[in-house]
Amino acid sequence: MDNLFWLAINGKALSLSKKPFASEDEFEKKIFETKEVLEDIYLLGRQIRGGGKAGVPDMIGIDNDGNICIIEMKNVEVEQTIIPQVLSYALWAERNPDSIKSMWLESPDAPDVLTVDWADYQVRIIIIAPKISPLTVDAITKINFETDLLEVKRWVHDTDEFLLVNKMEPTKGIRPTPLRGLPVYDQEYYEKHRNKKSVGRFMEVISEIERIVHDNNWELEKKLNKNYCSFKYGFFIAFGVNWIGTKSFSVFFKLPKKIAEQTQPDNVTLHRYSDKHKDAMYLADTPEKVRQLMPLFHRTVKYITSKE
Repeated sequence: MDNLFWLAINGKALSLSKKPFASEDEFEKKIFETKEVLEDIYLLGRQIRGGGKAGVPDMIGIDNDGNICIIEMKNVEVEQTIIPQVLSYALWAERNPDSIKSMWLESPDAPDVLTVDWADYQVRIIIIAPKISPLTVDAITKINFETDLLEVKRWVHDTDEFLLVNKMEPTKGIRPTPLRGLPVYDQEYYEKHRNKKSVGRFMEVISEIERIVHDNNWELEKKLNKNYCSFKYGFFIAFGVNWIGTKSFSVFFKLPKKIAEQTQPDNVTLHRYSDKHKDAMYLADTPEKVRQLMPLFHRTVKYITSKE
């Protein structure tokens, strides 16, 4: 039996109670309203049924790379038998760009920064459940869609709720099936779409951030994407480098605006703060400028690992 304790700032240990979701509808509603769980995805809506047709997922979203995300939620333990179901949803998403585009155009607060190539987008699968079997985790490596598996459990203390989110990874030694048709985001890819000299500096900045992460023993995963490179703590982005044009890029930190303003390094000016994405962006295009941002790197890791 799991036990979870909240160590309060006064040193008192508070015992939290596990509180399963009463229904799948309550589970979906909680995830939909808690944007931080799927922070890199803009959700188009819940219970999307495409005019009552079968074979459509619980939720559909668009991530920062313009991928169409189909999100399937179960309020029970998920077994590998879910795979044919989510594959059918992925195929539906591939074959119905007009339906998804209509949802996007009808969405009142769709972010301007997101762009989708409706003639050639990729589909990403996300499965969310309180528990996911190890066989399911290994089985998803055999399908040709990018797939994320998230275990989400709820704990409560008085009126406070805590969501424990665990991104499941395949067993070590299991080789994933190559994702046919998915672009490889690397220096060669960027040079085809951006200024070549800028790409060289972009990669140098990424390498410098990698050194910072390694030297501080931070458990962060680097991921190159279409428009940015992120360093992630589990499912959550801590910081990274994002393109803001064909020649320009910035180093960004996922911090609340107040904390970002309180952590301004010497001789460094905040370029812009995005209220929509909770990003503090700095024009640091050399390794030397990146090292000037060390207070922000440390502050962001502290924030993302504690969610203060």
